[in-house]
Amino acid sequence: MKSGIFRLLLLAFPAFMASCGLHFPKVESQRVEMAARAESPTLADEPSAPDVPVVMFADKLHTGLILKLAWLKRNGFVPPPEIGDHEHVVFSWGDETAYVQERWLTPYQVFEALFLPSDSVMEIIPLDWNIPEVMPTQRLYQGFVSEASGAEMAAFLNHCCVRGDDGMPKTVSNSSWGEGRLIRSPHPYYFPRICNIWTVDALRASGFKIGGLRGLTADGIVRQVTSPENGFQQIWAPEWQMGD
Repeated sequence: MKSGIFRLLLLAFPAFMASCGLHFPKVESQRVEMAARAESPTLADEPSAPDVPVVMFADKLHTGLILKLAWLKRNGFVPPPEIGDHEHVVFSWGDETAYVQERWLTPYQVFEALFLPSDSVMEIIPLDWNIPEVMPTQRLYQGFVSEASGAEMAAFLNHCCVRGDDGMPKTVSNSSWGEGRLIRSPHPYYFPRICNIWTVDALRASGFKIGGLRGLTADGIVRQVTSPENGFQQIWAPEWQMGD
């Protein structure tokens, strides 16, 4: 039985690793705003009403977050200077080699990433366009947090960055897609601390109730964020695309 589980992990893990280096198509589209929560008299009167959108993207294996850049900066997040000023930023985490290397990982690289701590990165990509048009192959789920939640989220993201003497995040290379950067992370990558666990930690930092090991898979995180306790709603699915 143990050998069967071992073989299953070796077969499944390359797919996990490959999913950590996503490549989305570049599109031309007019700029739009991220969907906002409808105002209600009750929420409008509450100074800490949860009205800041948090979008999670997910394919079959990999997850990440799309956040308002101005909200993060107001609360202390320091992005690489190359990011500039944009509406949103896309975050994901994973093994550095899986993000940087364009070809499939070798069996040894898979073994090394699975069983030995390896270098990790946080990918940050600026985004000003309609999110479903840029990421049409991803499932998108939207929840809301208060403005005050930005301090813990910003602290978590800053903690994911190795910094230089100038206080700026150290970057490794260009992002796997878009016009972003790969930021060197001080934390090792290894199983079970894979890419989705970073998403779980980020969601926890902003106040959502997410279980750790139940977040190993993309579907496990989706089930948790869409629970009544967390309140995420699906705002896009690949099958919703209109035919040509």
